[in-house]
Amino acid sequence: MEWFVTKIVYQIICGNGDHTPQFDEQLRLISASDKEDAWKRACEIGIQGQYAFKNQRQELVQWRFINVPEVNILETLGDGMELYSRIEEPSDANAYISWLQVKAAMLRGQEYIDIHS
Repeated sequence: MEWFVTKIVYQIICGNGDHTPQFDEQLRLISASDKEDAWKRACEIGIQGQYAFKNQRQELVQWRFINVPEVNILETLGDGMELYSRIEEPSDANAYISWLQVKAAMLRGQEYIDIHS
């Protein structure tokens, strides 16, 4: 068996869908005999992961499985190895950096401190 990193994509739809399109891209570790089996297993996980619930405004919120657009074999496992990379092109770089800093501070259980000031 080999290890693969797969990307499973869901579309998030709230109510009738009149909102900014949202997609949940999940990276999943899959053990499979080959790339095709890894893709099939990731699709099974994607289908099983679909769900819906009513939010506080009683609107239906749905996670709809779209597909598995990426399957990458992990040749070896090692400390610090790159599993995935994606280039972001935000419209506001400062807002994006601030958002990343806030998220990192939350992981550490601390208040946000601007380390670039």
